[in-house]
Amino acid sequence: MLYNIYTKDFSASLTILQLSDEKVNYFGEIFMKICATVAEYNPFHLGHLKHIDYMKNQLGAERVVVLMSGNFTQRGEPAVLNKFIRAKQAIIAGADAVIELPTVFATANAETFATGAINLLDDLGVADGLCFGVESRKKEEFSALASAMLNETKEFKKILKGHLEKGVSLAKAKFLTVKELSGDKFSEELMMLPNNILGLEYTKALIKRNSRIETFPMLREGDHNSLIFKKGITSAKSIRQKIREGKLKKLKKSLPPYVYEDLKPYPFAFDKITAAALISAGKEKLAAISDCTEGLENRIKALVKDNKNIDALVDKIATKRYTAARIRRIFIANLLGITKDFTDECLNSRLYAKVLAVNSDCKDIISIMSEKSRIPVITRKSDTQELKKTALESFELDVLANDMYNLATGENTNENQMIII
Repeated sequence: MLYNIYTKDFSASLTILQLSDEKVNYFGEIFMKICATVAEYNPFHLGHLKHIDYMKNQLGAERVVVLMSGNFTQRGEPAVLNKFIRAKQAIIAGADAVIELPTVFATANAETFATGAINLLDDLGVADGLCFGVESRKKEEFSALASAMLNETKEFKKILKGHLEKGVSLAKAKFLTVKELSGDKFSEELMMLPNNILGLEYTKALIKRNSRIETFPMLREGDHNSLIFKKGITSAKSIRQKIREGKLKKLKKSLPPYVYEDLKPYPFAFDKITAAALISAGKEKLAAISDCTEGLENRIKALVKDNKNIDALVDKIATKRYTAARIRRIFIANLLGITKDFTDECLNSRLYAKVLAVNSDCKDIISIMSEKSRIPVITRKSDTQELKKTALESFELDVLANDMYNLATGENTNENQMIII
C-alpha cells in the first residue's frame, strides 16, 4: 500500500461536503452518514480493520470518525505505539478522522471512560451513529438494561447497598440489583464481559444525555482477554504479550502490514517512572484518586518499596474486588496527577476535540465538525487559545501525558501536530 504522510494547518476556507441521502443496507434499515467509534487500537489489528469495514460497507457510513485513547489506556498501561502512529494507521485502514479521547477519560474506569467519550461525541455534533464491538449483539438488551440501571429508586439503592457491603464492585452490584428487581430478566454476560460492559456504559450515557446518536453493536470475534495468540484475528492482549516478549516477527500475519512495519519494543522504562512516582507520593495524594478508596492507598504505600517491578506490585495489591486494571489506573492517575475532583469537573464541562489525523481525501470533515461542534475543534496550536479553565487543564494533562511518553520511549512527538494522510 502506498501513502503519503505530512502535517499541515487547515485554512478556514474548506468546503463542506454535500452528503448524499441516507443509505439502506440489506436489512432494510436506515443508517447514518457519519458513524463514530471509540477505540484504543493498542495496537491496531485485523479485527479493528474488519470493524471499520463493517461501518462503511454494512452500515453504509460515508464518514467514519474515531475517538481514540492517547498514549495511555483504560487498562492503566502505556500504549504500545504513540497516539500519532496509531491514528495514522487508523486513517490508512479507512477511518476519515481520528480525535483524541482526553487522557482524563482514557485512563479511567469503564463508566467514566464511556461517559467522557459520549459527552465529547455528543458535543461534537456530527455523529449519527455509534458502532462498538460487543460479545452480545442485541442492542435492545443493552437499551433495556441501561434504562433499568439508571432508574435508581429507593428500593434500588437499598438493594445496591447490600451488594456493595458484600465486597463486590459497584458495576457488578448495580447489575445484581437490576437482576434481582427484574426477576432474572437480563443475561449476566451483558455485565460480565468487557466489551459488553463498555457497550452498556455507552448506552447509559447516551440515554442520560437524551442524545440523537443511534447505537450499532457489532459482534466481536474471539475472546477479548485471551492471551492465546492466533494467526489472523487475535486479541490485542495476545499481541501486546508478544511485543512484551520481543517476538515481533510472530505478529506479521496477525497485523496489517502498515502496522507491522511500525512495531517497536514495549516501553518498559515506564516501570521505573511509575514506581518512582508511587514512592514519592503521599497517602493523601493517592487517596484523592477516583478508584483509590477504602484505605487502598495504605496497601500501595506499604508494598511499593519492596516491589518496584510494577507487574509484581500489581499482583500483590490486586484482589477480586480491586482488579489489576483498577490498580494500574491508580498508578497512572498518580503519575499524571489525575484526581477524582478533576475527573468530575471534566465530566461536567465541555472540553475540546483534538484532531490527531485526517484523511487527505476527506478534509471537509474538519469543516463539518467546526460548523456543528459545541466545543473547540483543535487542529493546530493556535486553536488552544479558545480553551478556558477545566478544558485548558485537561489539554495540559494531554500534553503532560505526551511528554511522559516521550521521556520513557525516547521519542520526540509534537503534541500540536495533526497528521494528514
